[in-house]
Amino acid sequence: MEQRISIVTLGVADLARAKAFYEGLGWQGQEIEQTVFFQTGGIAVVLWGRDKVAADAGVPDPGGDGFGGVCLAHNVRSRAEVDEIMAVAARAGATVTKDARETFYGGYAGFLADPDGHVWEIAHNPGFTLAPDGSLILPDFGSMAG
Repeated sequence: MEQRISIVTLGVADLARAKAFYEGLGWQGQEIEQTVFFQTGGIAVVLWGRDKVAADAGVPDPGGDGFGGVCLAHNVRSRAEVDEIMAVAARAGATVTKDARETFYGGYAGFLADPDGHVWEIAHNPGFTLAPDGSLILPDFGSMAG
């Protein structure tokens, strides 16, 4: 198996509400057959009814919103960009779960939840490089050992 993620599917309770939220962030998607697709760099983020995701995966859906043990991250190039995105997301309907602040790794980050409770970290990490297309380039952690 190649080391890659192609699609992240977010199960949502109300597709129209979820689509409006992400469009409020400035994302542009395509809707077909009650599914919304967003091209996000080299992967896609898909919005689909959570009952449909559960049925397709063959798992029970306990229902409700909330933290499911997964956090999506959107890394940016500056601290100011973190603040800007956090403000835009709040206006679009996100719940800020942790205001942006200095991090233990020397960066700056905040957390928010979309209307379905999916948690996002908006972060500036000076140790990570963002390519011109926005893709993340991890450092060689072995060369950083002291």
